[in-house]
Amino acid sequence: MRRSNGAGRLPALSMVVAGVLMASAACGSATPAQRNISPAGNAAGDARPADAAPIAAGSAVTAVTGNAAPGTAGEARPVSAVPAAGAAATLSGLSGAAAPGRCRTGALSARVGRVDAGAGQRYAPLVFTNGSTRTCWVYGFPGLVTIDRNGDALRTRPRRENVRPQRVTLRPGASAHFRMHWTEVPSGRETICPASARLMVIPPDETAYLTVPFSARVCDDGRIDLTPAAPGARL
Repeated sequence: MRRSNGAGRLPALSMVVAGVLMASAACGSATPAQRNISPAGNAAGDARPADAAPIAAGSAVTAVTGNAAPGTAGEARPVSAVPAAGAAATLSGLSGAAAPGRCRTGALSARVGRVDAGAGQRYAPLVFTNGSTRTCWVYGFPGLVTIDRNGDALRTRPRRENVRPQRVTLRPGASAHFRMHWTEVPSGRETICPASARLMVIPPDETAYLTVPFSARVCDDGRIDLTPAAPGARL
């Protein structure tokens, strides 16, 4: 269970964790209008979403190795829409290379970046880095489960912020981040918030996971607010 940046299949921790894994399989194609990720209440199954989620024209972003500055890509068109005079040149320029696919868990490493604190509020980037030799993309929201020092899953309530997702293309060595926000001030009937030691993260549209160090006390019944993937490793 205590694996750092290594892809793996979730052992039988609990039905709560299994529910998060299945919910995360739909994260990449989800939009902010859809329901929040919930660690419970998801039916188990083997169905997986399509690898390519529909992206609005101009919303694609490329993260360049060592540089968080994005570049905007134009609207993709099918080969049949390319004028005949330019079709041969377009096809020859591909040189047989396949279009980038979704970033799979095994191609990624993960970490939690610097935590910014103030008035009981906490903000930190959850960073995914493409450690493979191929370009891939991420889209949407990750799944999260906080883990205590004994290896037990804590109640975790990821909440998607109302921000439109965009596809972020990662060249080898490039990173994308998701902004996490939580509070360490007890609320309601809370008197003390449970301490986590690690964070299980499931990349969008994946069911394999990564675990990273995460020392925090997440209050408000385990709520963590998330923004969708954005280029770079910093907030």
